[in-house]
Amino acid sequence: MFKIVVEDARRYKNATDAIVNLIDEGLLEIGKDGLFLRAMDPSQISMVVFSMPASAFMQYEAPLPPAKVGLNFDSISKILSRSRAGEKLEITKADNKLQLKFIGQRRRRSFKVPIIDMPAGATKEPSVQYDALVKVSSTHFKESLRDALLVGSHITLEASEKGFAIEVHGDSSDLTEENEMQSEEVIEMKISKPARATFPLEYLEDIVRACPDNSALTIHLTTDKPLKIEYEVESAKVVYYLAPRIEAD
Repeated sequence: MFKIVVEDARRYKNATDAIVNLIDEGLLEIGKDGLFLRAMDPSQISMVVFSMPASAFMQYEAPLPPAKVGLNFDSISKILSRSRAGEKLEITKADNKLQLKFIGQRRRRSFKVPIIDMPAGATKEPSVQYDALVKVSSTHFKESLRDALLVGSHITLEASEKGFAIEVHGDSSDLTEENEMQSEEVIEMKISKPARATFPLEYLEDIVRACPDNSALTIHLTTDKPLKIEYEVESAKVVYYLAPRIEAD
């Protein structure tokens, strides 16, 4: 058995959105140190790794060994969207269901969602030696993606000593964006070797959607290798991997 109490139910929904933006179902591990999930999206080209420490919760009781709970996060996100200001959230297991109880000053509501049978989970995270680290403003990067979506379906990211650049090529138009190091948009850059790779825009937009505005978003890049993006949302750390598009010779 386990019991988790969140002081602000709405904040927990923000964290959960970082999962549901990429996958519908996953195996959540509830251990003594906190919550953990690693899962591939149905297309098998992206991965999300989610962790939220026990210290982020008002009350946290976890079993030993850790409980592994298969959940439909899309359903949970829809329930969490019904939270009201000032409500606490209590999460427990009731029979073979996950119980989500909203606790207000004078009102309590309880939802139950099925726990589903799932395989052990995704394989290990990709082992890539990254050549470039780019820490950017989340607000700026989201705006860049919106520009890119007007032009095409894939985006090329490039990091070098000159700065951080974006390219998009469409059927009728092209987009180029160049950001110098130590600009308002680029918070930090570390380059050991120039890196360049192309990725599907739709997935990239899903990956960054839950990142809070005006916060730091870190991009790890190596030429034609999986992209790694990480950020924090409501005390949770989220890491994503996205396979590149490799052009045929």
